Amino acid sequence: MTDFPEETDDRADPGIPRRTAARAAKLASLPLGIAGRAVGGWGRRLTGQSAEEVNANLSAKAAEQLFEVLGTLKGGAMKFGQTLSVFEAAVPDELAAPYRDALTRLQAAAPPMPVRQTRRVLAEQLGRSWETRFREFDDAPTASASIGQVHRGVWHDGREVAVKVQYPGADEALRSDLRQLQRFSRLFQALLPGTEVKPLLAELSARMDEELDYRGEADSQREFAKAFDGDDKVLVPKVVASAPKVLVTEWVTGTPLAKIIAGADAETRNHVGALLAEFHFSSPARAKLLHSDPHPGNFMLLDDGRLAVIDFGAVARLPHGIPRQLGEMTRLALDHRSTELMELLRSSGFIRPGTELSADDVLAYLAPFTEPLANERFHFTRRWMQRQAMRVSDTRGRDFRTGRSLNLPPEYLLIHRVTAGSTGILCQLDAEIPARAIVERWQPGFAD
Repeated sequence: MTDFPEETDDRADPGIPRRTAARAAKLASLPLGIAGRAVGGWGRRLTGQSAEEVNANLSAKAAEQLFEVLGTLKGGAMKFGQTLSVFEAAVPDELAAPYRDALTRLQAAAPPMPVRQTRRVLAEQLGRSWETRFREFDDAPTASASIGQVHRGVWHDGREVAVKVQYPGADEALRSDLRQLQRFSRLFQALLPGTEVKPLLAELSARMDEELDYRGEADSQREFAKAFDGDDKVLVPKVVASAPKVLVTEWVTGTPLAKIIAGADAETRNHVGALLAEFHFSSPARAKLLHSDPHPGNFMLLDDGRLAVIDFGAVARLPHGIPRQLGEMTRLALDHRSTELMELLRSSGFIRPGTELSADDVLAYLAPFTEPLANERFHFTRRWMQRQAMRVSDTRGRDFRTGRSLNLPPEYLLIHRVTAGSTGILCQLDAEIPARAIVERWQPGFAD
């Protein structure tokens, strides 16, 4: 006997398109489509349209295609799009608007699985009598993610729960997408100047297996929930049940960060920004973990003023907390102590043996990043982030050459990306926060 009637329709229409050739063709349409529109744009210029009008039209259509392809494919394609969405604050304003809308939509949008397929996954993961574990279960998903979708339900003990169900074929789709996206890394680099696209893709590939096993995510979420239990600033929902492809957690209701970014008042944006920074810097000290998927879809503001954090599929384990050397380097750069900074950078592996660099050039490259800590409060803006992105990506400038000569040791790669991503969200929020006090409290080596 089976819990479900025999059918073939949703077997032919799986949650993630799994045929490698079909997915590759869709991804290949991105550079081809953008190139084709560019040719058409040249034609429209010849007929009298201004360059500004043509470029705006091309950007809007490219952004729409980016959302359509990455969002529809889910898997690694959508995951990459969500990761890019954090860095849209670095894109110049005249190009950013279409991408801002398209990439923000990727944070919470994707076509749902057929109902019968969802129920089949639940039966495989939680047992044939899975429905008896729930008082209620809503077949319509409330949210979609890169490798799964979320349903609302009521557990047998009366608790409201969120049920995350992984798309069938997610593993194949992730591997195929990330290989294909590597081929187009230069295209995405051009679309988002100042963003290190190739390392982002490499990291997503390296952490793929962790994302696919919801049991590991459940373990991480349990550790975070324990560390922040009873906290007056942060709420981490407790895990109710878990399986390799299904995760059940307590349900939380709040205002998504994307909505706050789009239209909240300055006081609310500043409050959320301070909570986000506090969570980012305090987690390694409190939980010995770092939430490593910082995009607005993973955070909500609760009615009681706390920040709710969800989705712990990507987590860095830091048994000794954030390395003390990072705090020391930040302090030395802030204080313009270039000689001591160079010595620490060399001993920590940020400058390879035999690499010749000027201490003043290194300080000039790093010092602007410490600007948020120079005073009691700092206003994170898109304009500030754009300046930093263009400064380090200008191939004609000294900062570009200096940055390319520095080395990022593997153990710092994820910390660096998460900090950059969190900073990107602060700039999207246009938040003014007491960044210095937060870093002084939680970053070892900075204040002592």
